[in-house]
Amino acid sequence: MAKVWDAVFPRSPSPEDRGKSSHAPASGCSYPVQRAVQGVRPAAYPFAPVAGHLHDLPLRTAEFLAVDTETNGRAGDACELTEVGAVLVGGGELHDTWSSLVAVHAPLGRGIERFTHITAAMLDDAPDGRDVLPALATRLAGRVLVAHSASFDRRVLRQGFARAGLEWIDPPVLCTVALARRFLPLQPRRGLGALAEALDIPVREAHRALPDAETCARVFCALFGKLCAHAETVGEALAVLRARNRRVRRPARGRPAGARRARPELDLRELPDDPGVYLFRDDAGKVLYVGKSISVRSRARAHFAPGGGGAAWTAQAAVVDYRATHSELGALVLENRLIKELRPSGNVRGKPDGRLVYVTCRLDEPFPVLEVEASPAPGLAVNVGPLPGRAAAIELCEQLASLFGLRHCGRRLRLREHASAYGQMGRCLAPCLGDLDPNLYRRRLDAALAVVAGEGDGARALLAHVEGEMRAAAAAQRFERAAWLRRRLGRLDTLLGRLGGPLRAAHADARLVLAAHPVKPRWDAFWLAGGRLVDWGPLPAGDVVAQTERAGRLAAERGVPHVPPAQVDELRIVAGWMTAHPETPALALRPAPAPEAVTTWVRRRTAA
Repeated sequence: MAKVWDAVFPRSPSPEDRGKSSHAPASGCSYPVQRAVQGVRPAAYPFAPVAGHLHDLPLRTAEFLAVDTETNGRAGDACELTEVGAVLVGGGELHDTWSSLVAVHAPLGRGIERFTHITAAMLDDAPDGRDVLPALATRLAGRVLVAHSASFDRRVLRQGFARAGLEWIDPPVLCTVALARRFLPLQPRRGLGALAEALDIPVREAHRALPDAETCARVFCALFGKLCAHAETVGEALAVLRARNRRVRRPARGRPAGARRARPELDLRELPDDPGVYLFRDDAGKVLYVGKSISVRSRARAHFAPGGGGAAWTAQAAVVDYRATHSELGALVLENRLIKELRPSGNVRGKPDGRLVYVTCRLDEPFPVLEVEASPAPGLAVNVGPLPGRAAAIELCEQLASLFGLRHCGRRLRLREHASAYGQMGRCLAPCLGDLDPNLYRRRLDAALAVVAGEGDGARALLAHVEGEMRAAAAAQRFERAAWLRRRLGRLDTLLGRLGGPLRAAHADARLVLAAHPVKPRWDAFWLAGGRLVDWGPLPAGDVVAQTERAGRLAAERGVPHVPPAQVDELRIVAGWMTAHPETPALALRPAPAPEAVTTWVRRRTAA
């Protein structure tokens, strides 16, 4: 048995050798993770052969392997392992560490590179899963797997082993989320970073396999004593967490308590693995639910996955239809239109992304004000955005109102006998007194809106305007105002830097946008002009030049256009998607480009 142990898990150096080494053993969870330790010390953790079952091992002397995985960001069968990290844990201490990148066959999903900082170039030279996973299997043999949200990592590893033609060893699994739910019941957030912060565990890096595995191991060590107080063996520990995780599910709306969800015999094999929209219908053809995904087949299957606790409409679904698109953005727009048209009972109106807001000004009201809203304002209105961050957008409104003397109060104008504090300080024209010429207020408002509704970047135009006012005040020897404007200029520069990106009104930002298929060389084209989505469709479809000229004519119209309320959602969807995907190709339509320039630009972008 000693020979087998030495062959698979090399022994640590002798006490004399350890005295010469610069690597001290990791004591507790607050010390750095050891990288040069060969293995767990045999004297402290004698090797126990797994002749029976790991569930019978004493918990205090069992060995654990904290594992974390990173993927290519795709769902279902397209999900591939890109990196795996492991940390050996024994007796509440961290020992050996190991990690490796893993080559993938499918391209990385959108946004996953920014999330994990794992690029396609890094994976080009990475070893194949058939070379990496046997080493992980060797480290897992005879040990208990520990992971955060363990069901995800176990599924990714099982798929990776199957893809590499290896047998999954199926070790016992302990989940740190379940541990936190059992032993930290007052902790509201159970993300890995939140648990580390609650337990005073330093986190040096996140969203990479080895650093996350180290953090997971430290969280496990912090809760290991409580787990040992409730269980003596690995099997008892699994039972303790399993009993705590059993929660009574509330019956879905419209389904009686105790009734099980019927699984209709739907043939989902014909659904494409492409972006698009899917529609579930009942026996009479009535649409029950409309959904969208970058992989229609995977998302439609997920509604009937075991343990998913599906909605009530799933028991009535008899037919599934789909409409494929060439991009994720096309699926978002098509889903929004179909939900409005068909009004399916299973869809709940989606809420706008709370992280993105708009600065709006409704021009059909007396003495309009600048406001911050989650969606663009319909009707005759100027909408600036989307902007990341409500607090920064509110401060921008305050700065603009003070610079141009606009109202700071709410949309409803209440008359008063005395001017407000802003009016007394000269930062508001005080229309609330009832004696202000509306034309004067409108000229001030037009000057403020012209900064963001003109050509180019409104942020630069705003800074240039304030700087010009400052120089003019200094030339007129109004030094107090010049100093006030200089402070405003510095604060605006910082504020616009926080908001990031250009500052433009939606109706002045006319563009031709090309959204790509996640994998295939296919494209959807979107024409934005006049504060709305004028047209969209796959490429090539119709005359691109003619559609671009039509959008260009609409963009060239003077004044603020009237946007119907039904079209506001589409503007929010497209603008929000482009904010999340800044690399999306876009051709400005103000001034109108020549037809040859449009054709050349489309050809070059789609060939890239």
